[in-house]
Amino acid sequence: MSNYPLSYKLSWLPRFLKPSLGGDRNGFAAPAATLIDPPPAQTVRLAFIGDISAVANRTAPECDPAIAALLGSADLVVGNCESPIVARPSAVMGTRLGTHHAMTERFLADALAAVGIVRDKLVLSLANNHMLDQGVAGFDETVVALKGLGIRTIGTTIGGPVQHHAAGPLTIGFAAFTLWRNAGEADFRARVSMKSDPGEWPRGLSEGVALLCAVPHWDWEFRHFPRPATRALARRLAECGVRLIAGHHAHVVQPVERIGDSLVAYGLGDFLGTAFARQPWPGRIGSILVVDVSAESDTLGRIATYKLYPFMRLRRGPHEQLVPVEVLERSLKRKVAERLSAIFPG
Repeated sequence: MSNYPLSYKLSWLPRFLKPSLGGDRNGFAAPAATLIDPPPAQTVRLAFIGDISAVANRTAPECDPAIAALLGSADLVVGNCESPIVARPSAVMGTRLGTHHAMTERFLADALAAVGIVRDKLVLSLANNHMLDQGVAGFDETVVALKGLGIRTIGTTIGGPVQHHAAGPLTIGFAAFTLWRNAGEADFRARVSMKSDPGEWPRGLSEGVALLCAVPHWDWEFRHFPRPATRALARRLAECGVRLIAGHHAHVVQPVERIGDSLVAYGLGDFLGTAFARQPWPGRIGSILVVDVSAESDTLGRIATYKLYPFMRLRRGPHEQLVPVEVLERSLKRKVAERLSAIFPG
């Protein structure tokens, strides 16, 4: 049913237990930079968060006020809805074991309120491998639930490969897609976008947008450095005019790369735990990518500044607590700092 290669499947558990720092470390950029100096007087702020799921949570998270304030400063927040939203799971045993994802509408609404995300400023991608975990009916229920919550979506076939959403005075074009699926190809492709090649997108889809942004569900899980094929796809997207790429699926933080005037954040990690409750600590490091985009006429749509904000998801009974790295207790803070320094240059 799935399209994962055998080598990927065999490596999943070892890499989950011990996320890998192997791979090519060359050519990556600093986790923060000013690209227009002096910065434009008028900008639009985009905040990108990682995967959202209730697999490791039975109740909404606790959230440090600094993280909530950061998310509240954004004109638009973009994330990945890793779990179907259903009242009752149809894959009962798989959901109990954690192999099939699911969350309730109430959980998502409470979680968003806890972290300070306003629903009408949120865009969620449905382009991920778990979106049919509760069947076709679960996918349909998810679409209805998000519409009822007033949350915009991307990454569905019905919306086309590039979907436009307003962020302040700017129109942003979002191309969300997944390379991976856990369900049969026919049912999956009929609903979830797998169009990763911009050469196959109809012409004119980026007309009228200030910035073209990709939200891919790509790469291999629990590896801090992207595979060569992932970096090649990033270059292909950049060559075709995508200026901002914020990736998911690795479930660990990955580095940032600048390709010409395009910015690529390969993996933001999880925002709310999508793996098992007793996940090893490197997989509990997440990040928020904040990008200020120029709204000035002479630099319209250009990235003015960007910064990656790492945080930690601490286990607190039936839910998680999101805290900035700088407030962690000493020994954990040191381990996290060492891991981040191995991922990001300088």
